[in-house]
Amino acid sequence: MRFTTALIGLLAALTLQVCATAATMDINGVKVEDSAVVGGSKLQLNGAGTRYKAVFKVYVGQLYTTTKVSNLEELIAAPGPKRLSMVFLREMEAGPFGKLLTRGVEDNVPKNAMSKLVPGMIRMGDIFSANKVLEPGDVIHLDWIPNVGMVVSAKGKQQGEPFKEPEFFKAIMSIWFGESPADWKLKDAMLGK
Repeated sequence: MRFTTALIGLLAALTLQVCATAATMDINGVKVEDSAVVGGSKLQLNGAGTRYKAVFKVYVGQLYTTTKVSNLEELIAAPGPKRLSMVFLREMEAGPFGKLLTRGVEDNVPKNAMSKLVPGMIRMGDIFSANKVLEPGDVIHLDWIPNVGMVVSAKGKQQGEPFKEPEFFKAIMSIWFGESPADWKLKDAMLGK
């Protein structure tokens, strides 16, 4: 009888532990939640992974959506809010990071569409220039909220006015999910592949 009671207790404890760990995962010391709330809507983790630059771990990227997506077009078409988060693993100057984002857009958007994106790219550059340095643990959120636009938050603070143009949001998302992503492994991880 004691053995049965102990076994039931052990199984209950293991079940609770599995349920608790199912709610979050750890990637390079970053706690990745299985959901996020954006614009009043609960989003589910679509996928997460680490961005590498050469052999260096730069940040943990996380994509949250209302429905599972497996490519850029599905991401853009998905209803409701969306969130891409970056939790930095190493110190990085924000200016050069902003330039990498610009290059990522240039690598994924047709040349004839770039002129429409220039004002938004300048504003994004200003956001990163104002933040100077990204430290380990700093977080950047890129939130798409319908009827509001893309809200950029860095270090817990909203950065300027939302970017209202859906085309600009798609161009920014193409950095990670376009035909020439900055990191193929991160693309696959955030798309849950």
